[in-house]
Amino acid sequence: MSKMTRREFTASALAAAATGGAAALLAACQTTKGYRPQTPASTWSKVIGANEDVRVAVVGFHSKGKTHIDGFRKMKGVRVVALCDVDSKVLDKEVKKFTDRNEKVAAYRDIRELLDDPNVDAVVTATPNHWHALVTVWACQAGKDVYVEKPACHEIWEGIKQVEAARKYKRVVQVGTQHHSDQGLKEAFEWIHAGNLGKILVARGLCYKPRESIGKVSGPQPIPPEIDYNLWAGPAPMVPLMRKRLHYDWHWFWLTGNGDIGNQGIHEMDLARWALGATETSPRTISIGGRFGYDDDGQTPNTHIVFQDYKPAPLIFEVRGLPVKAGSKVMPAYKGIRIGNVIHCEGGYFAGGWAYDNKGEKIKQFKLDGGKAHRSNFIEAVRSRKWETLNSDIQQGHLSATLVHSGNISHRLGKEASQGEIMEKIKAEKDAVETFERLKEHLAANEIDLDKSKATLGPWLAMDTKQLVFTGPFAAEANKLRKRDYRKPFEIPEQV
Repeated sequence: MSKMTRREFTASALAAAATGGAAALLAACQTTKGYRPQTPASTWSKVIGANEDVRVAVVGFHSKGKTHIDGFRKMKGVRVVALCDVDSKVLDKEVKKFTDRNEKVAAYRDIRELLDDPNVDAVVTATPNHWHALVTVWACQAGKDVYVEKPACHEIWEGIKQVEAARKYKRVVQVGTQHHSDQGLKEAFEWIHAGNLGKILVARGLCYKPRESIGKVSGPQPIPPEIDYNLWAGPAPMVPLMRKRLHYDWHWFWLTGNGDIGNQGIHEMDLARWALGATETSPRTISIGGRFGYDDDGQTPNTHIVFQDYKPAPLIFEVRGLPVKAGSKVMPAYKGIRIGNVIHCEGGYFAGGWAYDNKGEKIKQFKLDGGKAHRSNFIEAVRSRKWETLNSDIQQGHLSATLVHSGNISHRLGKEASQGEIMEKIKAEKDAVETFERLKEHLAANEIDLDKSKATLGPWLAMDTKQLVFTGPFAAEANKLRKRDYRKPFEIPEQV
């Protein structure tokens, strides 16, 4: 968007006021600083009637977004009216499905054009992580409600702005941590909180998911011609493509992804925080990890421990991308769980929908449904205008994402350390020591010697849990990673 001089702006604003009234004046003012949606302010609080369809747009559907298209299409009282993707092949393929069914759908490559469409009530976004917050803020400014995939944001500061935008524009913003809508988990955690297993000792999240090497490239790779790379990069720098696959493997690069802790792990960390009953982020964090077993272009750890120092019970998250042992295709498990949670209590533990006693005998089953009502919970809140009824409101999604980001920031500030140095750093936390001992055994089974291939030990990071800023040692370095440098015009403003 071209810049305007002060004189040009004044003339434009006065002309707008004379010809179009207050709404036109607002639109003229918005053109002076980056992108601002053109939706008139009078539509921002529109209530959808009981007999009206909620008109949904889906943004980004190379992967998870496809399930959102199908899921929202099949909901009574909901119509998918627009699709947006920067990959023309992906976009054309999904549009054709609508055409073949004789269903009308608008197609966009630029999210800004979609947000100016008055026929859209709600935006569902499954873009890469670095776009999550910007889509959310822009959509709120445009008077659209939002279903944003996990993690809610790519950085801590972004989450703060998402919450501010949702509240300022009175928008309903649901985060795609769908297990918050699992009635079985709700019943299980209420049962645990009632003391049926005694006090909680540790809330553990696990992501033991196979992750093979993404390979190495010798130089910049060509951008597929069907992709608008300027729009794909958005708020991130338009750096040369230094990986074989543009899609999905962005998860393993810091400019666009958050590693497996932010990919799969956000679900488990979110549930562990719920199990603890924690309503704030943790006051202290440390990371131990590395990228082991292969040498490739990925930047994020494939083996990772993040210790969140909640009191009286910590939250521990573990990533393992390697198999149970070298040459195997089988992934390891902890108390029968590969991807999920184990909540340790004085009188037993909860895992996989079952409560167990300390001998491992089953006590009680809770029927888990995977959060199948998450989309309908969002639509119900869109109709009622009561964001408080959301099972995973943006405030909750933001807090859980902060656990991801603080752990990653500790890792990124870390240095390679010997086993002795790591043990010295965590020796006061017996659960961290036990978790690290199991990690060493796991790597040894994969023929990895931590005396030779050293793990990265991050610093202990303290956080002001109200302001969400780091304090104490390493605070200056850590706070620099709370917020990215945005590429114009893809910017989230300080005042949303």
